[in-house]
Amino acid sequence: MLSAGRADSALAAASAATHLDPASEWAYRLLSLAQERIGRLPDAVDSAERAVLLAPGSWAARLRLGAVLRHVPGRWDEAAEQAALAARFAPEEPDTHVLVADLDLLRAEHAEAARGYRQALRLDPLHPQAHVNLGLTLLRWERFRTHHDPAWPIDPRETGWARRALEVWSRQTRLLVAVATAAIAVAALVFDRGPQAELGGLAVLALLAALTVRQARRVRVWAWVPAMLGRDPWFGAAVAGGVVAVVAFAGWLALASAPAGIAVLPGLPAGGLPWAGLLWAGLGGLAVLGWPALAAVRALAETWRGHPLRALTHFHQAAAERTTPGDEGERPGGLSPGGRADLGDTAERPVAVRRRLDGSLDVGAGERAGRRNAGVTLWVLLGRTWSVLVPLGCAALAVEPRAAVVTLAAPYPMLRAWRATRHGRDRWLAVAGGLTVLAAVGCAAGGGLGLVWGWRMGFGALGAVAAVFALRTARSWWKGVPGPWRASLIMCELPMGAEPTVVLTSQARQAFGYARTVVLAYGDALGPRVVGAVATVTASGELKVIAGPQAWEAIEADPSVSVFAADPLQRRHWVEVRGVALAGSDVLRVTPKKVLVGEFPGRHQRR
Repeated sequence: MLSAGRADSALAAASAATHLDPASEWAYRLLSLAQERIGRLPDAVDSAERAVLLAPGSWAARLRLGAVLRHVPGRWDEAAEQAALAARFAPEEPDTHVLVADLDLLRAEHAEAARGYRQALRLDPLHPQAHVNLGLTLLRWERFRTHHDPAWPIDPRETGWARRALEVWSRQTRLLVAVATAAIAVAALVFDRGPQAELGGLAVLALLAALTVRQARRVRVWAWVPAMLGRDPWFGAAVAGGVVAVVAFAGWLALASAPAGIAVLPGLPAGGLPWAGLLWAGLGGLAVLGWPALAAVRALAETWRGHPLRALTHFHQAAAERTTPGDEGERPGGLSPGGRADLGDTAERPVAVRRRLDGSLDVGAGERAGRRNAGVTLWVLLGRTWSVLVPLGCAALAVEPRAAVVTLAAPYPMLRAWRATRHGRDRWLAVAGGLTVLAAVGCAAGGGLGLVWGWRMGFGALGAVAAVFALRTARSWWKGVPGPWRASLIMCELPMGAEPTVVLTSQARQAFGYARTVVLAYGDALGPRVVGAVATVTASGELKVIAGPQAWEAIEADPSVSVFAADPLQRRHWVEVRGVALAGSDVLRVTPKKVLVGEFPGRHQRR
């Protein structure tokens, strides 16, 4: 029901499962998934915590709790702790490494996140979430709330409101300063209205003071503002740009109002300072052109950030992901040729079978995220190609026209990526890409063959590419759909923690209930160890094991254990439970991860 999008029905089914079997931690994990899907985050946390209490050694329960806690303000450290425990309990499961990497990616720790995703892909080369999010790390992606560190013990809404207020102040300030500077200069120099222009400038300064006080009152977390500015350099640059614009405008107005005034500064009379005119013009340029210059620098920096070609490989892999039917002979419960029945482990099954068993793993979501991110990345590559062609064409035209033939090589990475991904759904992208190739050919023809129409065609095509991008951006903004910019990149977050619980069959329960000898196997610094133990099976399907103190000390360092028992009623049968052991008050609680059932060799098999 979760996979079909029927969250309310899934919630009812999971609630019924918890009532039918209150000791089932799997039921509580499913309940947590359903509650998270419909937006009941506190209830989802409570259900996930209940699952952990029922089976503290369950990696899936730890995974579910960590996945839901990362969305709760102020509990990021707990989410990271639960994710680390899940990876420790089940290092062979790719989802555990993906969650740890997701937490790193959300904090913009790209190197650590990339290591986690690559480890997950070594375990499952077709994992869609690992592919999509690894592509984001290669692009050096940062989430929308870049200014907020999820580990901060503060509600992200508070920092979001503070950022909004500061951004509005910066935007209003820079726009007002730019318009006022241009208007005052025109009034004083063109219409000879110097005194009136001066009074208008003073009025603008008063209005800026009122705007500053108004927006400052909306910021209720001033103590966190310096950290916010440090985490998001572009946000800090925007705020600093507003301050610089106000200071530049005040200085420009002071110079214009000084003795010798606006009327004499451009002419630089003999009695004036030689640098006053240049300073006046520079301050005016900062006030008027500071905002467009910062926007251009940011656009160029965002275009050249990361490795889009490498990221496209992973996006395309996730977008091309398909789940194929599994082999019936490899399903759980089937007896292997060696005489052992694998009754619990999902890590060694084929990928397709594992995804079918975990119905909440929506592979289609990974495919959609991969396609969307691939389209945005192709626009980033187009922007790179355009930003290379413009300076190459201008430099060749000014210095050596024959050097323009190098522009033919500029579109090659873009065309190669287009061919590899076969991403042809965006017709705007196809038109812009064709115009970019036309621009390269035109510049090469104009420089190499000396054709004037070639230069005109090349620079005209470059202008047309900019126009197509502007139209595509305006269309996306108008319709409220993802546009051709980095902010449209999305992180893939598939549901985690829905894997079925490994249950002990009646044969396994019988073996541990009547066994005269139980053996506990664990590892320490000197290698594997085995000790005799006593074990019982709990109602929730865990093993309670009593062993010596040396086993307890080793298990604290490495909780992976195996518990072996022979069935005295079925003399030739044995059961082995591989799982995670955690120390309780007086016993070891072993949560099963894999159950093996086999037979001792008979007399005819002794050799």
